[in-house]
Amino acid sequence: MSETKARLKVGTDLTEGSIMKTLIVFAIPMILANLVQQLYNTVDLIVIGKFAGSAGTVGTGTGGELANFLTLIGMGFSGAGQVYIAQLAGAKQQEKVRRAIGTLLTLMISASVVLGVAGSLVTRPFLNLINTPAEAFEPAREYMIVTCLGMPFVFGYNAVCGILRGMGESKRPLEFVIVAAVVNVALDLLFVAVFKLGCFGTALATVLAQAASFFMALRFMYRSRVEMGFEFKAQNFKPYAEQTKVILRLGLLKAAQGALINVSMLYCSAQVNSFGLVAAAVNNIGNKITRFSNIVTTSVDTGAAAIIGQSLGAGKPERAKKTVYSALIIAMAITVINCVLALTIPRGIFRVFSDDPAVIEFGVTYMHISLITFVLAGFMGPYGAMITGDGNAVYGFIIGILDSVVLRIGISIVLAQVFDMGVLGYFYGIALGRVAPTIMSVAYFYSNRWRKRKLLSEG
Repeated sequence: MSETKARLKVGTDLTEGSIMKTLIVFAIPMILANLVQQLYNTVDLIVIGKFAGSAGTVGTGTGGELANFLTLIGMGFSGAGQVYIAQLAGAKQQEKVRRAIGTLLTLMISASVVLGVAGSLVTRPFLNLINTPAEAFEPAREYMIVTCLGMPFVFGYNAVCGILRGMGESKRPLEFVIVAAVVNVALDLLFVAVFKLGCFGTALATVLAQAASFFMALRFMYRSRVEMGFEFKAQNFKPYAEQTKVILRLGLLKAAQGALINVSMLYCSAQVNSFGLVAAAVNNIGNKITRFSNIVTTSVDTGAAAIIGQSLGAGKPERAKKTVYSALIIAMAITVINCVLALTIPRGIFRVFSDDPAVIEFGVTYMHISLITFVLAGFMGPYGAMITGDGNAVYGFIIGILDSVVLRIGISIVLAQVFDMGVLGYFYGIALGRVAPTIMSVAYFYSNRWRKRKLLSEG
């Protein structure tokens, strides 16, 4: 067998075997990784709140906004690399996989350095722009500078995880996240609780944890260089024209899509905050609950997109189609569980996060509105996995604009201001923003246009 058609030995061949079993086995490590990520982010907030007070909490949250925004850009390019490499791996084009790996790593590390330095230089105008409270301004600025300068580790980690998942390997990223969690919690306690470094300590702990996971990921790649077909030689990190074009085209659109959704959520949260402390608390708690409830479906959708990418690359469109149905079965099961919990124990769910009776009672209304979110997410994710898996970034970007700017913000403003629904208008607007994107995702799948698209692996 020629070099360009050799079988890659890292990860799993997602083009063979039971689809449901493959999807579940592939998704479980991603579910656990996302859970660990959420848990250690929560520990971050607990530690800084306990030992640095409200100024520390606000400083960390506000100072992290730009880092979160930059991370979304990195995840967009990582997702682009995953889809591209999945199609190449499915087609068993090892030489192109090698070029894609080197190109992705070089592009992402280079971009992270530029974005990180730029971000650290605009801390004051950015914090003024988002109306950072005076008492939290300097802590937020310290946090922002440190986390921005740590962007190469964030981008590098996401790049390696995108590469591995595209090749069918989802267990190793879980190990990397666990390392990051342990390091982060230990250093949080050391820097904040013992050395009293406040937001600077939390930021430093976060960056060092990200560095640990990145270097562990690189170590795995180096030790698996033969199986991956990627030698750590200078010439292998050359950005090849073909691979650069594909990754930039796909990555820029995915990054812009994520950024638009993030900006729309920030806008809606800012409007909700204007209705007072109770509304703001319900919104913040509700967002956390939604993120937790979506962990399984999001992980399954990501796994489905990898299977679809490899299957299409291998010339197996029917397997790709059946993967969507398998993901849909899992998503519907999770949707039913989420809806039952929202209807039966909404107060109990909110009591986990708050003791305020007003917040808990308003939380019941929020959970009932969230039924819309749960149902739409259950359909949008699995069908959207086909859009991601076949690399149709333009269609995905259009959906992102509809989801964020046109519908989420548009419906929120109409309901809140025109129909005078107040804060409920924003809650309904956020939930209903997914209606059109869901319809478009379903329509795309049943139109069979994905069968006729030129794959990324075809150049």
